[in-house]
Amino acid sequence: MHLRPTSGVIVRMLALVVVAVVAAACGSSSTTSTTSTSLPDAAVHAARSEGASASRTDAAGVEWLCRPGRQPDPCVTGLTATVVPASGSTTVQHASVATDPPVDCFYVYPTVSAQKGVSADLHVDPAESAVARSQASRFSQVCKVYAPMYRQITLAGLTAGARAASAAVIAYEGVAAAWRDYLANDNHGRGVILIGHSQGAAMLIALLRRQIDDDPTTRRLLVSAIVLGGNVTVPVGGTVGGSFQHIPACTSPSQTGCVIAYSSFDQPPPPDSLFGRPGQGVSDLSGTATVAGLQVLCTNPADLSSDAAAPLEPYFPTRSLTVGLGGLSGLSAPALPTPWVTEPGLYSGQCRSTGGATWLQVSAPTTPGDSRTVVGQTLGPTWGLHLVDVNIALGDLVTVAATESAAYGRHG
Repeated sequence: MHLRPTSGVIVRMLALVVVAVVAAACGSSSTTSTTSTSLPDAAVHAARSEGASASRTDAAGVEWLCRPGRQPDPCVTGLTATVVPASGSTTVQHASVATDPPVDCFYVYPTVSAQKGVSADLHVDPAESAVARSQASRFSQVCKVYAPMYRQITLAGLTAGARAASAAVIAYEGVAAAWRDYLANDNHGRGVILIGHSQGAAMLIALLRRQIDDDPTTRRLLVSAIVLGGNVTVPVGGTVGGSFQHIPACTSPSQTGCVIAYSSFDQPPPPDSLFGRPGQGVSDLSGTATVAGLQVLCTNPADLSSDAAAPLEPYFPTRSLTVGLGGLSGLSAPALPTPWVTEPGLYSGQCRSTGGATWLQVSAPTTPGDSRTVVGQTLGPTWGLHLVDVNIALGDLVTVAATESAAYGRHG
């Protein structure tokens, strides 16, 4: 993957995930300790044989990237943001990690591993930590964030066409094992929000299909599922069916037990698009490639109940949040004093469907005097705005998660 040279605060953010991958590929090592623990010998051996750190691996042999109380935890970071308006001076916006949130979040990260081979091992590289900070940490305002390491299909495995069916099974089995471990040892009957993007979304679609959708007891724990860039399907014009038989699309911010899904583009997806078209691109990773009578689901996180365009609330990390990636991090992140930057009123989002594609149309109309630079299709039209699916509306997603969590507390 290569990013074309550009300038501007937000365009530089497009490189965050790729920069993290480059840093990992250059041999940066995790700072996680590998001291011995009281784990059973078999679990320790299995975890270490796949690159895991004993200090991050629990008795079930699951390696956790993020888990409450575990340090370092990239899903718990500073949340202060610099607000960059269309004109005038910037301001600082404060937010904090919830001390006792009522629900949990279970986050599965997208394709970031630059390790050699088709399947990544379980070593926590800078790439996984960086993407967790970028995508998951702001949800700590709402929930306790759990994020397992899993043997994902690497960038090399995807881009070289070397992916085998067994590699997808390996990736899924790791996520499923972590989910079972979380339910058995950490959930304690709490509501949970599932969050995933790209390959992570595909893993969660498969998990929802196989372990949640048909199980009323487990399904009652579902506050919502936020699965972006994964091609969730529904019957054309419908809200349930397709990928899931019992989990509908979220059509209200107070609805629970539902799914939020979209892929973002700034122009209609082409016929060979990897996202927004059922049965194409990422679809085969989740086993939902059937296309007859189906469309990809789009729910607008800025306004779940309307088809109209609505302002999006983006949040992108700054250089101060990417500490640990070395000098490469400065190529993608602006040097602001806060961990985050947000640019209100710059983008709007609207779900659109035409020519067999359904997507979240992200628009940034030119406003006189507004010099802020907008995101573009950095990886080409087949990818659209895939790299920023989460961050382009992260504020909206966190707001919806908070509203749904409150509703779940009243009715869950």
